[in-house]
Amino acid sequence: MNLKQLRQYAVVRTLFAPVTLQGAISRLGFVQADPIRAPARAQDLTLRHRVEDYHAGDLERRYPSLDVEEDFFVNYGFLPRSIQALMHPRSPRTSWTKARRMKAEQLLAFVRQRGVVHPREVDVEFAHGKVRNWFGGSSNATTQLLDEMQYHGLLRVANRIGGVRLFSAREQHDAPMTAAAALDVLVDVLIRKYAPLTSSSLSQLINRLQYGVPQWRDHRQLAIDRAKKRCQSMRLDGVIWYWPADEDPVSMYGSVSDQVRLVAPFDPLVWDRRRFELLWGWAYRFEAYTPASKRQLGYYALPLLCRDRVIGWANLSVSKGILQSDIGYVSGKPPRNSGFRNALGEELDQFQTFLQPHEGHAETSAMRQGVVSPAGVPGLRPLNPA
Repeated sequence: MNLKQLRQYAVVRTLFAPVTLQGAISRLGFVQADPIRAPARAQDLTLRHRVEDYHAGDLERRYPSLDVEEDFFVNYGFLPRSIQALMHPRSPRTSWTKARRMKAEQLLAFVRQRGVVHPREVDVEFAHGKVRNWFGGSSNATTQLLDEMQYHGLLRVANRIGGVRLFSAREQHDAPMTAAAALDVLVDVLIRKYAPLTSSSLSQLINRLQYGVPQWRDHRQLAIDRAKKRCQSMRLDGVIWYWPADEDPVSMYGSVSDQVRLVAPFDPLVWDRRRFELLWGWAYRFEAYTPASKRQLGYYALPLLCRDRVIGWANLSVSKGILQSDIGYVSGKPPRNSGFRNALGEELDQFQTFLQPHEGHAETSAMRQGVVSPAGVPGLRPLNPA
């Protein structure tokens, strides 16, 4: 393969034809979550391309009926229950003190009595006070304990209301397979989601499994070695790439869609920033936590994919029910052909529909009003190489 073929393989394999919500999560193996809504959360932005008739918030609304759990994997997110079960019983690196364990046992008894609890209800019952969270702010101590109990596998997320997690007790089960076998399954989830992977990125991802399975930290190097033997690989311009052994990348060449897409900052297509630079030749950065004066792309820039090239980015917002866009291009200007302008307009129309709840679809005929300028190139800004 050459670079163009590798790039098309990366695009085609991850942007598969839309399926059911359960089917998409099962195929992805893991959907990273993020609380920022600009104008939709990362998990919704990831699923909109891969689920039939998906609308923002569908995952949260349908979560109780899905065979899905919220948990830590390589990040926090959503994954099939069968995959989550492989990570438990989890043995966190830091053990609870006797006093902490006693509080957890009391809280667990309360949750079992109530069935499903809201963090506010727990705080009223126990009033453990305030603590500093990892963002440097203040959180309820009971909420932090609920988080720890979920991580320990004592609780599970049963539902969400307005984005707030509701918890129930999690049934305890023995490990379904050996550490090595379970690790190999978890590693294969990563490979199938993020392939093609460079050698360094494959190792980085497997090392990040220390968040999902801290009890197996010492097994990671052997898991890396086994994974490289299972995968197909090639060297291109001095870089070794890996992908699942049962996939034929060359067969996907030429099948890339003409559709223009705006993808989430944590979409599997763009999550690996080093791979991003190798495939598309420029540096994409997530700048939500970067001071405004130092941002080059914007608060929540969505990479702009045109066929097999990421040619720019867009920052989106909603004003008076109308989607507003600020689009930048790596070259400083958009493609000149009308096909691109039409495809971009269709993507923005689809994005506005995605933001509407199922029971209140708006007409799409005027959705582009105020979104795309007459030239079809709103908010042009060249990328500053510095």
